[in-house]
Amino acid sequence: MSTPVRDPRRRRPTLDRPALVALLLGVAGVGYRLVLTLLTLPTSNSDEATFGLAALHIATGHERPVFLYGQRYMGMLESYLAAPLLAVAGPSWPVLRLPLLLLYAVFLWLAYRLTRRLLSPWLATAVVGLLALGSERVVRDQLTVVGGRPEVKPAVLAMLLIALALADDRVRHRWLATGAFGLLAGVALWSDWLIAPYLAVAGLVLVWAVPRELVGWPGVLLLGGFLIGLAPMIKDNLIAPDGQDSLSVFREISTKDGLAPTLTERLHGGLLEGVPLATGLCPMDGCARWAGWFGLLYPPLLLAAAGLGLVAYRRATEPAARVRAVAILALVVGAVLTLLGYVRSPLSATDPLGNARYLSVLQLSLPAVLWPLWLAARYAWRGTAGTLARLGGALATLVLVALAAATLAGTVAFVADAPSLRAEERQARELAGAVRRAGLHEVYSDYWTCNRLIFNTGERVVCAVLDGNLTPGQNRYPAYWKRVGRAPRPGYVVPVGSSAERGLRRLLGDRADAAVVAEAGGYRVYHPESAVRPWR
Repeated sequence: MSTPVRDPRRRRPTLDRPALVALLLGVAGVGYRLVLTLLTLPTSNSDEATFGLAALHIATGHERPVFLYGQRYMGMLESYLAAPLLAVAGPSWPVLRLPLLLLYAVFLWLAYRLTRRLLSPWLATAVVGLLALGSERVVRDQLTVVGGRPEVKPAVLAMLLIALALADDRVRHRWLATGAFGLLAGVALWSDWLIAPYLAVAGLVLVWAVPRELVGWPGVLLLGGFLIGLAPMIKDNLIAPDGQDSLSVFREISTKDGLAPTLTERLHGGLLEGVPLATGLCPMDGCARWAGWFGLLYPPLLLAAAGLGLVAYRRATEPAARVRAVAILALVVGAVLTLLGYVRSPLSATDPLGNARYLSVLQLSLPAVLWPLWLAARYAWRGTAGTLARLGGALATLVLVALAAATLAGTVAFVADAPSLRAEERQARELAGAVRRAGLHEVYSDYWTCNRLIFNTGERVVCAVLDGNLTPGQNRYPAYWKRVGRAPRPGYVVPVGSSAERGLRRLLGDRADAAVVAEAGGYRVYHPESAVRPWR
């Protein structure tokens, strides 16, 4: 009987201690989010439902949307990823979110790989540990299907790793690698314009890594991949009416009229609230005053990381080492440009809680931000360190521990709030069931109820949006508004005691009580004998 002989030259890859710890932390982070996904936490809303409805339309072959219904700048990649699953399983929030869970797992893996290549194995492990935690604000950006951020972050990390691999001559098919780089850049830009600063710096890293190769066929493949990834946006903008192209719409949103906040107010909203919220140090309802400490530290840490990157570049003796230093600087510059763009917007001051999600891409720069603290803490344990170095290292260690503790506290606070959030989600489903049992197929309601109701009923109930004054509101999908408008006897789903209910009862007069057919989830469902459309 023969026995297989192991070739001594072939070594089975093994995990060293940092990689093993990172694997365990990553599995814990994915498992935590899997449980949240199955429980529909964070709760769903009508924005997410719009992506879900688009996925249903894609699955049935009815439509091929390029941008989110009602706007022309947010790509629909997440809907396309979910469409095959919804085609099999039907409308379901966990199924809708499952592709984002997979994207989060890829993001963790790529973040570990990039941090280990650029900086150190144990720092890569620490980065995975922090990213495995997640407050409601952080997890909402990672798991809810509201466009852009879950897919663009792994795309940027993959682009940087491709550039580093080309610089180290570790790629067999180099032309295909440059084409993949361009494809990732194009898809990411179509999906979310806010990633543009990181795409720009990643492109500079590629140019620095292989400048000569880009003059020729690799450059053609790079451009071709980029245009293919961006093709949906290009096609849509070519046929868009005047003023409805992506750039015009985006410019209009960014320059809305109103009282301009002061620079101090915008810096306060961007740094002291936006950065802690995006990092996971605060609950969804806002940051305590003490939580702003990390926002204050953020610019000095970026400055320190830039200085360390410049030192690493000057000390590098090989081209590949210089490219690694340039990649570190790219992470710093990407964060700086993102912060500047956010602080420039009045929304950073007027609504920091609602807009801190736009800073979630700063997770890409977490390795660079932690690097100065990590080096100071590690140097303090050396026997040659002086008193000042030990003191600085102890302070850096304290900051790292405080950051981990605050992130863990934000995660625990989210978990502790899970029962109330589950109750809210349960009420939304009870409302959908009550509307269906009432036999209604066309109803009017508010924005944050309509599309959520439609998705929860699998489009068996169609809803059109009215505002608090019972006039037409933000109807993202005109077909729903038209269908309800043609209904001879539509229903009305209004929050109990709201201005909409008071207005509806005034219009119905003595028939108001008789028109109530159900009450669930804090809403009353009215079905008048004849249509009530005061805006006509």
